[in-house]
Amino acid sequence: MKTRISSLLWDALTSLKLSIVCLAMLMVLVVACTLAQVSLGTLAAVNLFIRSFFIWWAVPGTGWSIAVFPGGAMVGLVLALNLVAAQAKRLELSWKKAGLWIIHAGLILLFAGEFVTSAFQVETRLAIEEGQTLDYVESPRDLELAVVDTTDPHQDDVHAIPESLLVRGGSFDVPGTPLSFTVKRFFRNADFSTRGPTDPPSPATTGVGPGVTVRELPPVTSDEEINRSGAYVEPVAGGRSYGTWLVSNALGAPQAFVHEGRKYVLAMRPRRYYLPYSLTLKEFRHDVYPGTDIPKNFSSLVRLTNPEQREERDVLIYMNQPLRYDGKAFYQASFGKGDTLSVLQVVENPGWLLPYISCVLVTSGLLVHFAFSLGRSLKRRHAALEA
Repeated sequence: MKTRISSLLWDALTSLKLSIVCLAMLMVLVVACTLAQVSLGTLAAVNLFIRSFFIWWAVPGTGWSIAVFPGGAMVGLVLALNLVAAQAKRLELSWKKAGLWIIHAGLILLFAGEFVTSAFQVETRLAIEEGQTLDYVESPRDLELAVVDTTDPHQDDVHAIPESLLVRGGSFDVPGTPLSFTVKRFFRNADFSTRGPTDPPSPATTGVGPGVTVRELPPVTSDEEINRSGAYVEPVAGGRSYGTWLVSNALGAPQAFVHEGRKYVLAMRPRRYYLPYSLTLKEFRHDVYPGTDIPKNFSSLVRLTNPEQREERDVLIYMNQPLRYDGKAFYQASFGKGDTLSVLQVVENPGWLLPYISCVLVTSGLLVHFAFSLGRSLKRRHAALEA
């Protein structure tokens, strides 16, 4: 009985019908993802339809969710297993089938590359002004609460609290400091305005918070927009409370308190990832075609300095010509402040080479397969002529 079931499962896994069904599902997901980008934005739509194992539907009026369709990750995984199993079952291990083996290997590698990208790719950005030197990149969609010890005038001591802790709420300690924080409320997105005479009192008791009214809003969906997040937090040190503060990436005013002679500044900002090297923007160029406003070229001349590697050199980053260094690719993405600010898109993807290798394998496999087919055809034609 077990052998019979195993045989049926093996036949189903290697079935050509399964391949066709998976390809049809992928087409449906691509169309659905394209249409959903209008309301969800590109990133959210891709995560929902392409990089998920299941598409879930929230039942109205309940807290339940039901899987209504397999996501791109599930369909891709099944299709990859189908290709591997079909290759092992149907293709004979001979030179005549070498082209088909290479084609299958290329397709399997293509799916593997997408899994690596969805699981490990990290996208950040570097916004840098001319003459400025930075040794970190930022994730604009991920926030952190920075607790900065500015007591030393020559060096700041930065302690970052990730957004996930703020969302969770409750109390937690800040390692390396005598401080602990209690999150009383967190807003994923909100509107911040000056508090009017008829507005309810603010939960904040110190800083700029008492004069600000916060109204919660739905999270943004457009790729061009960023959530204006906020939180009411209470720092405590040595058994003493330093009041309730309103922190937000929408508030530019610095807020600070002093504990036992040490000054701590609070700021909610994009999450930072520090680098073992620094970049200095020497010059940004925004060239247009003569007599028009049509962009011709965007380029950033940066100075790369890596003390650990004793490396210091100038690099020109321009359209379609990124700087690839230390596993990261720096692309010219945008600009601002009267052409004095350059915005670089920074992508860290350990599988970035896999799609290129896949395309080379598929192309090579097709050429090898057609070459063998042409050779066999010519041999048959020659034999028929001799006969």
